Amino acid sequence: MFRIYTEKELYNKYSTLCAGAEYCCSDLRKKMMRLGVAADVIEKVLQKLVKERFIDESRYAHAFVRDKFRYNKWGRQRIQQELRLRGIPTLMIEDALQEISTDDSYETLRTLIQKKLPSVKGRNGYEIKMKLMRFAVSRGFDVDMARRVVDTEVSIPDGIDE
Repeated sequence: MFRIYTEKELYNKYSTLCAGAEYCCSDLRKKMMRLGVAADVIEKVLQKLVKERFIDESRYAHAFVRDKFRYNKWGRQRIQQELRLRGIPTLMIEDALQEISTDDSYETLRTLIQKKLPSVKGRNGYEIKMKLMRFAVSRGFDVDMARRVVDTEVSIPDGIDE
């Protein structure tokens, strides 16, 4: 049985939530839907939160890009995909992704690959490099950068055939 929330209660609850962290409309819509709130009430509350600037999807996209790149070590493609899933407009996504420079991306991927290398097992150098490439792509880095990092930064230990 769902508790019935008034529009004012929902606004107060979610404005407080948004004051502490960045949220996008789709995140809050999902939260309210889980509470059993009617769709028209959800839209009214979201409109008011946007109008009062508790929700700003551009600000959210920039914060999301910074956090996921810095802390989760995700690449541009993974971040872009996640923002699309949250309904952020393409232009906002592209603008936010400008915060990640190619050099920063390369350096982050290089560090990830160096950290991953000792745990990768393979019969030969080619197999190890392919596993590292798949790892990099799964983290959202593009194939060309992954290939460049793996080819230039990874030295295969002695005793493993190339």
